Order: sequence, then structure tokens, then C-alpha cells
Amino acid sequence: MIELPVISEEATKKKKPNWLRVKLPVGKEYAKVRKLVDEHKLHTICESGNCPNMGECWGAGTATFMILGNVCTRSCSFCAVATGRPPEYDTDEPRRVAEAIKLMGVKHAVLTSVNRDELKDKGAEIWYQTVVETKKLSPETTIETLIPDVKSNWDALYRMISGGQEVVSHNMETVESLYRRVRPQAKYNRSLEQIKLTKEFGKRTKTGIMLGLGEKQDEVYKAMDDLVAHGCDILTLGQYLQPTKMHIEVAEFIHPDMFDLYREEGLRRGLKYVESGPLVRSSYHAERHVNV
Repeated sequence: MIELPVISEEATKKKKPNWLRVKLPVGKEYAKVRKLVDEHKLHTICESGNCPNMGECWGAGTATFMILGNVCTRSCSFCAVATGRPPEYDTDEPRRVAEAIKLMGVKHAVLTSVNRDELKDKGAEIWYQTVVETKKLSPETTIETLIPDVKSNWDALYRMISGGQEVVSHNMETVESLYRRVRPQAKYNRSLEQIKLTKEFGKRTKTGIMLGLGEKQDEVYKAMDDLVAHGCDILTLGQYLQPTKMHIEVAEFIHPDMFDLYREEGLRRGLKYVESGPLVRSSYHAERHVNV
């Protein structure tokens, strides 16, 4: 097993290394997307999740839209999205999202959502309608849907993924041993089963894992093997960054060379595509994942 350097938070006094620095969001395209998001009263995971790539992605005229509100029923220890009891969802949201995507003229759109565990269908109908409306207004636009855990409600899953999207993603987030701490309301094997059923449905499958939470190298490799065995095509690997002091702390900053090693190992173990780097997030360079 090859061991490459990590940078502990204690050693750096919580100072981020140089490779984690990002540019502030600026430019005409960023301002254009900002205006459209505000005018259409849309939510984006770019903002709610404090994504470090917002400036780059919005500057390129793309954004990941978060449907079904911006309050999540889960309380994952890594996530900056507000948690609680969500308000009633907006049944007109699919149309508004589709119109915004058309106005932006994006070639590839990414849709995600909060968890809506209180809904019988987990929000599946809004998911379905959003994809259908987007395809109707922008038939040339390809779509990735980053869907939540449906708690084994497979009828809801099939409705979510039957709208015509090209890629279906569901994030594992971390390795199995850290699930209770990082994703207390989720189950590792249940998420794997969701990916397997999505693949069997005929969709290109994708997931994401955060590094720097205290996982061991062999645990990352085991997760890769589990994903391949359950039909996952695409894996994204990125550095976890603590959004606030209330969230789980970073255990270590993973060196870029280690991310390169993980990319090579993931491909060697059978994944079709691995996007791996300190600033990689689920939707980062998502347009590359449509035809792999």
C-alpha cells in the first residue's frame, strides 16, 4: 500500500493549504446567473452547501439547482444545508426551474434536492416533473439528477429516475465505518442498493465521497470495490471542508498526490470515470460524465 502525505489540522492550526485556495466569484456570467437565480426565486446547492467552486461554475454560466426547498429533514454532520421541518413544497417549481435553465442556455444541467422524509413519495413527483419540464423546454440539454436516499422506497426511486435524465447520482459521502458519525440517518448498504437498482433501471450511475474525515486508505479502496460491485460508473472524490464550527471537524487535509493515486486506483478497480481532487464536488465538471 502506498502512503502519501496528509496535512493534519492540528499541525497547520486549521489553516488551509495553498491547494485549497479558490478565487472569489466575479465576472459577467457569474452576475447573469446570480440575477436569474434571484429573479426565479430558486435555490442552489452552490449557495446552500457553501461550495468552493461556485465562482468557477457560475462564471461558466452553470449552476446546480436544488429543488424541494432549502430545509432538509436530515441532520448530517458535514452538511451546511439548514435542517428542520420543511415548509410546503412549491408545485410550480418544476416550471420555474425549467424556464431558468432555458434562459441560462446551459448544455448540461444538474438537479439536486434536500431530503424530504416527511413526504410519502420522498418528493419523487416533483423530481419527475422537473426533469420532464426541463426536457420539454430545452430538449438538447442533458441532465444529471443528484438524488437523496429514499429509505428503500423503490417506487419513489423509479419515479425519480424515469423523467429522461442521462445521469443519476446518489452520494455515498464517506466510508462505511464513518456512517454513524457522518450520516446518522442513512445506511451504507441501503445507498449501495439504491445505486444498484438505478443501474439495473438503465441509467448511468454516479456517486461522491468526501475525504479527510478520518477514513483509512484501505477503507476507500473497499468503498470503490463495493461501488463497482453495485454497478456504479462514476466516482467523485474531494476534500471535506468544515462549513461551520457546528459541523464535524476536518481530520486531515489530503495531499493532491493522494487524490491522483485514488483516481488511478479507482480506474484500475473497474470504475469507468473518477473525478478526484481537493476541490472536486459532486457536480464539478459534471458535463464530462454524460458520455463515459
